[in-house]
Amino acid sequence: MKGYDQINPAMPDELIVEIFRRLDSKSSSDACSLVCRRWLRLERLSRETIRIGASRSPDVQVNLLAKRFVNVRNVYIDEQLSVSIPVKLGKRRHSDRSKNSPRKLKFKTGKNGYGDNDLESSCLSDAGLNAIAEGFAHLEKLSLIWCSNLTNVGLKSIAEKCRSLKSLDLRGCYVGDLGLAAVGECCRQLEDLNLRFCEGLTDNGLRDLSAGCGNSLKSIGIAACARITDIALQAVGSHCRYLEALSLDSEFMHNNGVVAVARGCPSLKVLKLQCINVTDEALFAVGTFCSSLELLALYSFQRFTDQSLCAVAKGCKRLKNLTISDCYFLGDKGLEAIATGCSELTHLEVNGCHNIGTSGLESVGKSCMRLSELALLYCQKIGNYALSEVGRGCKYLQALHLVDCSNIGDDAICSVAGGCRNLKKLHIRRCYEVGNKGIVAVGENCKFLTDLSIWFCDKVGDEALIAVGQGCSLLHLNVSGCHQITDDGITAIARGCPQLSYLDMSVLQNASDMALAELGDNCPLLKDIVLSHCLQITDVGLAHLVKKCSMLESCHIVYCPNITSAGVATIISSCANIKKVLVEKWKVSERTKRRAGSIISYLCVNL
Repeated sequence: MKGYDQINPAMPDELIVEIFRRLDSKSSSDACSLVCRRWLRLERLSRETIRIGASRSPDVQVNLLAKRFVNVRNVYIDEQLSVSIPVKLGKRRHSDRSKNSPRKLKFKTGKNGYGDNDLESSCLSDAGLNAIAEGFAHLEKLSLIWCSNLTNVGLKSIAEKCRSLKSLDLRGCYVGDLGLAAVGECCRQLEDLNLRFCEGLTDNGLRDLSAGCGNSLKSIGIAACARITDIALQAVGSHCRYLEALSLDSEFMHNNGVVAVARGCPSLKVLKLQCINVTDEALFAVGTFCSSLELLALYSFQRFTDQSLCAVAKGCKRLKNLTISDCYFLGDKGLEAIATGCSELTHLEVNGCHNIGTSGLESVGKSCMRLSELALLYCQKIGNYALSEVGRGCKYLQALHLVDCSNIGDDAICSVAGGCRNLKKLHIRRCYEVGNKGIVAVGENCKFLTDLSIWFCDKVGDEALIAVGQGCSLLHLNVSGCHQITDDGITAIARGCPQLSYLDMSVLQNASDMALAELGDNCPLLKDIVLSHCLQITDVGLAHLVKKCSMLESCHIVYCPNITSAGVATIISSCANIKKVLVEKWKVSERTKRRAGSIISYLCVNL
């Protein structure tokens, strides 16, 4: 019989709920909820995650959502994230989206209920947090990012009523020790804790929490907490024996705290440090006691020497990921020790360590056969031969990042291309000795390359892009500032890489409408394009581009003198999925503003 549903009545509720839980997007879930009343009810039961951005009435929203989605386990509230908020029926939506900006939020929230004044509140309050606690009894993950109006009262409510809580992110919240102590007392399953920018906390709060749920804690993040010192870390070392990850960013931490954690937390696998008062002594302890360490990141250390890395290399044989950034006293000797001692290394980033040169990286190429990602940033002393050794020894390399490495040129890139044929990502920025020869070798040898960025490499031209277009199937391409590239190079990419979804061709002085026409004809999957500072591009080229690129979501056209308000209107009217257009304010007509004001972004609002 026409219109008769034979499938829906035969499916039990449990099966439909399980199907809904396996949907991969919120839009799909929303679509299913519109099918019928039964599916609406079951979709609400299947919803396990809600996200709320900055709004005018977060307490009211939370209260309504808690009644509607009773099985939610994950709640993310980010008052830095601006979102579109439904308005009351019968009233127009406010056109000025800037009122939702977190920078203009005003604290009008009451804490005794949901009155008329609360409808105008702009920050989550303790009342909203209490609604979360009462409504989501099975809550496991709670993120409260920059919810600066919360106090110990709200956090205590969460702790007492959500005892299954496993992850708590209090980034930017001005909660105090009493709230954190309540979490430690009640949430004995807590595993992940983020305390970045929690300025109201002291050693007492973290000490009490560690004593309460130390047996379950696996990850702690601390940054910019001026009143948390070594005393708190000593408590963590005493109580959190199963801790696996620690991230510290503080000028108030010294060796004693890090040493205490290293001694007391033998299961530590991840350690990230940005502590200017920590010295070699701390890493000696890490190398001695943390044999399970897999990731080590050291940022802005001016008191570490090669002896530190030698100690880590000697004791942390399982190390797989190493980042050293702005560590001025580290040199080749330390990196050589890591290379020979940590043969399982897969990821290495060296950023601004000016004493590390060619010989250190040579050792990595010879000893770290499993290396899959290498990033060299502002390494002026590293030359071609070092990367040549990487090309010979690191056959599994999949990602290479080079930024401002003035001594690295075509010979190095040719060696990497010839030896690392599994390369998928290559990012080169301001390496002025890299030209066509190196990129041509990449195009001829790296058939799996999908992501290529060559920013401001003046010697790279059309010959390089022609080779890449013939040999690679790119999804992501950035050729910003490569002045020798013309329409011929972009045309080769358009014809050879039909799957291209992202293109940055800004500051290409010789690219014209012909390039945009080729992209429109051959790259139907293009979603993001940056055309800023392209002096020859006109409204005609934009019309060709958007004619077939129906999936376009963002377009940057700042400082393109030949693009007018008509071109901007063409983008808005032709691209149903467009989400962002970056352009000068004076190029947007009043009609376009009315039609798509929320999509337009301005480089200089007040000019």
